[in-house]
Amino acid sequence: MTRTALYAGSFDPVTNGHLDVVRQACRLVSRLVIAIGVHPGKTPLFTAEERAALLRETCGPLARAEGAELEIASFDDLAVSAARRCGATLFIRGLRDGTDLDYEMQLAGMNGAMAPEVQTVFLPASSPVRPITATLVRQIAQMGGDVAPFVPGPVAARLAARFAERS
Repeated sequence: MTRTALYAGSFDPVTNGHLDVVRQACRLVSRLVIAIGVHPGKTPLFTAEERAALLRETCGPLARAEGAELEIASFDDLAVSAARRCGATLFIRGLRDGTDLDYEMQLAGMNGAMAPEVQTVFLPASSPVRPITATLVRQIAQMGGDVAPFVPGPVAARLAARFAERS
């Protein structure tokens, strides 16, 4: 039986924290759909297509190593609608700390009310990646700092190139 999970987020940019969650999720499911949220009110650093390419490059090998199928999608509506479209029965959510837990519990409750057939699974971040956020990574990169400890190599290179373009 194929068990499908949806891991939704902005992934702008992909961080080592995201990879940690993907690795853990691929141990639980046979198919993981990483869904890139696209919101018209936000201006991301990378386009949805660029984020999808980075996710394929960095998460594909992790999924293969765990024997899971990886799919990348994007959505501009509710995550529960995206989950239904891809046949997911699980939402994957990463937790760094108690602040994340408070927010994620609210989100899980609302998603559960809208889509009771999709269960939320919380995966705790491994210690080395707990402090990493995409927002902080973007800020560090924008100010010329070294983000290599926080993101996969291809992402660090794309961040450097993106901010060099803007200079």
